[in-house]
Amino acid sequence: MLLYPGMTALDLVGPQELLAGLSAGSLTLVAETKGPIESDTGLGLIATASFAECPRDLDVLFVPGGDGTPKQMRHAPTLAFLRDRASRARYVTSVCTGSLILGAAGLLDGYRATSHWCVRDSVLPLLGAIPVADRIVTDRNRITAAGISAGLDFALALAARLRGDEYARTAQLVAEYAPQPPFDAGSPAAAGPAVTRGAEAILADLVAGSLAAAKAR
Repeated sequence: MLLYPGMTALDLVGPQELLAGLSAGSLTLVAETKGPIESDTGLGLIATASFAECPRDLDVLFVPGGDGTPKQMRHAPTLAFLRDRASRARYVTSVCTGSLILGAAGLLDGYRATSHWCVRDSVLPLLGAIPVADRIVTDRNRITAAGISAGLDFALALAARLRGDEYARTAQLVAEYAPQPPFDAGSPAAAGPAVTRGAEAILADLVAGSLAAAKAR
């Protein structure tokens, strides 16, 4: 699981919580250099291995999104690391704008994929991907998930592939993942124009930076 400055903590922490039981101690939190990494809200996470220390052969390679996405889309060491590990990984995966980083590494060329709604249709095509407006999109060994909270659904879908449906159902029950949000505003269509405009203002820098990074590829 990749860590980088400015990532969204929930993109990683949700899947890590649900998938940790599958790893038998072999789940690696990797960054360019190991040690503390600050998320886009200031929450600190700890990378337990550097790129050089990460195992060569992986069952799953996972990339989260976040405000730091545009910088990682241009960061040669990150892109080289992803290309190398993805060439042998059983599954290459992402949540939210993590798919843009995979795309910048050339790992989504010709693949159906999703991302956060704010960049899915505008940026993914620039990276060779075919955008799909689904919460989880699987194309061959690429599994991408939509924005932030979709990481929980992604983790359950991946757990079912790796260990079977009963394991995934058990993990869901242990986590008591039975969402009952007080509002139906999880998509632009559901939220309506006014709320969507407010969200777009918050996300404007991320969108602009991602577009610029994709066009510079």
